[in-house]
Amino acid sequence: MSPVKVVSLIASATETVCALGAGRFLVGRSHECDYPASVSRLQCLTRPAIKTTGSSAGIDKRVKDRVRRALSVYNIDGRRLLELKPDLIITQTQCEVCAVSLKDVKASLGSAPDSKCEILSLKPDDLSTLLKDIQRVGAALGRQGASKSLIARIKGRISAVSGKARAAKRQPTVALIEWIDPLMAAGNWMPELARLAGGKPVFGKAGRHSPWLKWDDLRTKDPDVIVVMPCGFNIPRTRREMRSLTIRRGWDSLKAVREGRVYIADGNQYFNRPGPRIAESLEMLAEMIHPELFLFGYRGRGWIKF
Repeated sequence: MSPVKVVSLIASATETVCALGAGRFLVGRSHECDYPASVSRLQCLTRPAIKTTGSSAGIDKRVKDRVRRALSVYNIDGRRLLELKPDLIITQTQCEVCAVSLKDVKASLGSAPDSKCEILSLKPDDLSTLLKDIQRVGAALGRQGASKSLIARIKGRISAVSGKARAAKRQPTVALIEWIDPLMAAGNWMPELARLAGGKPVFGKAGRHSPWLKWDDLRTKDPDVIVVMPCGFNIPRTRREMRSLTIRRGWDSLKAVREGRVYIADGNQYFNRPGPRIAESLEMLAEMIHPELFLFGYRGRGWIKF
């Protein structure tokens, strides 16, 4: 039987629930759940435990301070959550810093949750598990057919891009930057997307967490393309942060800078969200890596040239 009331505490899962035609079951969300726009009507049950304004360096310092003291980066309103009496709570174990985690949910509920309440925890380490998580959400909602159709559509778009990308004369090297200060490269599903889009990722490995970088690592690799997509940042905010890179010694001598191939992408809405819009993320990467082959129309809203 389908759950009557669902609380989703991860933005990608909220998108998945809605994409499966089950948005009417949602009764609660996290502060990061903002798509589709209709979810804004739901009760917001979480908030950051740190100040999220200011520089990326400042945010990183505050996050690491919380983690060092074994404190969560997020707060959940456990009382309001219990009052909603959800049949299903969706959370994640992929990253305790990026979003509300299973540990956070259990801590907020304590011994109080109704035994009938199911907790579904997602762990999208790579593209394969990302698609499996969509299937798991579909199963929990009793919408297996809808999830099968959605996954088929996503795979179709992925296949269309990868098939065309294989016709490219060369594969540019690509650096995907997930945090600016300190530097971090994108991992998990992102290296796979870069390859599918016809590029060669110089940092990060599929299925592994995003690695920290030293500035000299970027200078040594000197990639053809640099895409900056900080976790949780939109395009305007990332543009404001770019000075942390441009003042670095050797920035102007980087090949991607000299050839005008540095891009800013909306990491918050697309690349950092392992949900149905992963196909859009791939298509955007294809536009940036192979502009001679792809034109989907995302420039200006999903990514810009820096």
